[in-house]
Amino acid sequence: MTPDVAQRPLDVVVLAAGAGTRMRSALPKMLHEVCGRPMVAWAVKAARDVGARDIVVVTGHGADQVEAALAGPEVRFARQGEQLGTGHAFLLGAAKLRGDADVLVLYGDSPMLSVETLNALRDVHLSEHNALTVLSSRLDDATGYGRIVRGESGDVERIVEQKAATPEELRLTEFNSGVYLMDARAPELAAQIGNDNAAQEYYLTDLLALYHQQGARVAAYCIPDPSEVMGANDRVQLAELARLMQRRINERHMRAGVTLRDPATAYIEDTVTIAPDVILEPGVVLRGQTDIGTGAVIGAYSSLTDTQLAARVQIRPHSVLEGARVGEGSDVGPFARLRAGAVLDTGVHIGNFVEVKNSHLAAGVKAGHLAYLGDASIGAESNIGAGTITANFDGVNKHRTQIGAGVFIGSNATLIAPVTLGDAAFVAGGSTVSADVPEGAMAVGRGTQRNIGGWSLRYWKRMERQVAQKLPWLSAWLSRQD
Repeated sequence: MTPDVAQRPLDVVVLAAGAGTRMRSALPKMLHEVCGRPMVAWAVKAARDVGARDIVVVTGHGADQVEAALAGPEVRFARQGEQLGTGHAFLLGAAKLRGDADVLVLYGDSPMLSVETLNALRDVHLSEHNALTVLSSRLDDATGYGRIVRGESGDVERIVEQKAATPEELRLTEFNSGVYLMDARAPELAAQIGNDNAAQEYYLTDLLALYHQQGARVAAYCIPDPSEVMGANDRVQLAELARLMQRRINERHMRAGVTLRDPATAYIEDTVTIAPDVILEPGVVLRGQTDIGTGAVIGAYSSLTDTQLAARVQIRPHSVLEGARVGEGSDVGPFARLRAGAVLDTGVHIGNFVEVKNSHLAAGVKAGHLAYLGDASIGAESNIGAGTITANFDGVNKHRTQIGAGVFIGSNATLIAPVTLGDAAFVAGGSTVSADVPEGAMAVGRGTQRNIGGWSLRYWKRMERQVAQKLPWLSAWLSRQD
């Protein structure tokens, strides 16, 4: 960026009042997501990244919801109650600005514009001493777009809409994106825009003529990739934007040292951070404020949301982590679930079909199979047997289970909270534990076993006629009992 760009203030008006009826949705169009952010939030992010001093979002349809989604000290709002065109929307937004700055117009349904492109637009605008610079691109078939008509000098003479274009103008491939960078005169000139047209609307494109009347220079900055200025008016276009954005995000991570085994199937939201030398297997989904440490491996078809993984963590296939923290060198899965509040220290092993919720597992804890650990604190190096559950809910309140260090819990144990197990305690397999277990003690909480001799012989003799055809072994076994 040139020094002038850094010194000259920039304000941004985001036009986001459209109804988006073609979305056929109760959700306002601007709040439909692209890779983890509502479309309008991408425009606000672009404004922030380009160094905007003031950001004003013009809302209309679903204004309460849109404003709630963007609420923050850096964003102000102007409401367009009646949809009277882009010129009218811009005037409402400009009225909230402090003035004496360049003004950039962005659109809430066009999330693909990069900060690199916007910085280049500012450079061109200032270095060429333009009063208004239109962001444009080219399409072999620009049907539906306003065409850029340039004069002999290369400056923009006018923008002609599709329905008003001559056959010669319709053959032009350079089109108007609707993104404009204007000098500080823009709000004053926009107030002069009229609505003497078939739709009786105020069009922002009329600013070109008003600038020309002042002898000011109007130019266009043509970018090579037209997908950067794509908008979404329906679900098909929304899906295409998401595909393009996902490719951009995935390529950014790969160039930063992340391995994606199959980039086409990796879904990574823009808010996710990934360290170098991470490996993502096919079908991985990473959402929200997820942070992946160096050397971690995420197995196929695993889903992580708002989760932090330290270095060298192994997440095996088909695991689901939500709001969890996993310490260095730990491994999770396959088919495991870590819910909100699950905290695993270093070297913890969570195996298949284990669920952990709101629990702290200290270093070296192992829960290899088929366990539920909810609202628990488990000390270092404890072993949780297959089928163990913490019975944490009494129908009204949740209760905690405290397990010390070096505890061994046998298979199919039920720990009825609130309960405390001291260090080095044992729990015999199949036990139901409803009272505290002292340090170093063994808890046995199960009924006395009785073996009833001859029971099977009497049972199968009664059942022989019904099941003998289904159980070929039965007749041979019964004959040996005679």
